[in-house]
Parts: sequence; structure tokens; C-alpha cells
Amino acid sequence: MSGRVLVVDDNRVIRQLIRVNLELEGFEVVTAADGAECLEVVHRVMPDVITLDVVMPRLDGLRTAARLRADPRTRPVPVAIISACTQYEVETGIAAGVDAFLAKPFEPAELVRLVRQLMHREAPPSVDGRHGAGRAGSTRG
Repeated sequence: MSGRVLVVDDNRVIRQLIRVNLELEGFEVVTAADGAECLEVVHRVMPDVITLDVVMPRLDGLRTAARLRADPRTRPVPVAIISACTQYEVETGIAAGVDAFLAKPFEPAELVRLVRQLMHREAPPSVDGRHGAGRAGSTRG
């Protein structure tokens, strides 16, 4: 299996951790240091999946997700938030059109499974372990 993943996180160590784990599974990985850089490179790299941290300089992950959804060229690209996944982040992320959430710290196998699910457009597990967090909003409450 292969596919291209755009990994967006302001922490270089986290970016590298995600990159290595995905590359070991055969994915091509492109990275960006924040949401603004993500928006600069996304049309050039044409990723199959985008992962976003929430807290980043210049443009945070939630506003980046909203901008990706507002652009017809990037609207169909699955977006996952990889962060602390607070209730605020989940609710705001769902409203912005985020497809899935993965709480830090995470197991590498969870990351790989999530990216594979998004590549195939399966309903990924929500932050609380139930399926179908995506846009349906099953984590609201």
C-alpha cells in the first residue's frame, strides 16, 4: 500500500516520529511546520491524507482544517487532528470538517491504522474509541 501523507506539526521531533512510522509502512510523507506552510504546499504535493496538530504558530490546525474544507481542491482530502484532543478541539474540529482525531501521545500502530482507514475512507474510531467520529459528529455530547 502506498499513498502520500502531508504531516503538519510545529514540533520537529513529532513530525519526524510521524514521518518515520508512516514511511516504514510504505507511505510517502511530506511535512510542514504549521498551517500556513501546509496551505502553501498542499496543492503542489496533492496528499491523500493530511494530519494536523492543533497548537501551531501562524495558523493553527483547526483554522487550517476549515480553510482546507473551504477550498474545493482540498475539500475531499481526509484530515486528521493529532493533538491532545480536548473536548473543545474535537467539537471545533468536527465543525471544521475534520474526519478523525488521534490523541497524543499515541501508539505508532494507531497512527498507521488511522492513516490507512482515511486512505480507504473507512469510518475511523473516534477519540473515545467508538467508530464514526468523522463528520457525523458522534463524539458530541
